[in-house]
Amino acid sequence: MPNEFDPDRGWLQITTDMASHLPFSAAVEANGFVFVSGQASVDTAGNIVPGSFEEQMRRALQNVTDILRSAGLGLENVVRATSYVHDPSDLFRFNQLYREYFTAPYPARTTITNCLSAAIKFEIDVIAVRPT
Repeated sequence: MPNEFDPDRGWLQITTDMASHLPFSAAVEANGFVFVSGQASVDTAGNIVPGSFEEQMRRALQNVTDILRSAGLGLENVVRATSYVHDPSDLFRFNQLYREYFTAPYPARTTITNCLSAAIKFEIDVIAVRPT
């Protein structure tokens, strides 16, 4: 199903392979900005995929990458990231891995800890901008 603009809402729902039983879009675009909903270590059916912090972070970022690709964008187009880290002791590793995916100049960022269930070690949502 192709991405379709909704003139009543003024934004476009980005069509992806990601599914969820929860009521949200994986991503929407408005005025050249693409808003990607929070992505954790889940498969395309929305099932949690367990693993180490690193494995979960990499899977979440792969989900973000796949969703942005559906919009014709990539991680280089991200201007804002909000990250959620379950255990503050993972922050050092988080920053190491973050540098593998994002390069300077880095997107604006907020990182929140002690906020996820034990099953989810990492989650991230991003805002990307379409180049003009």
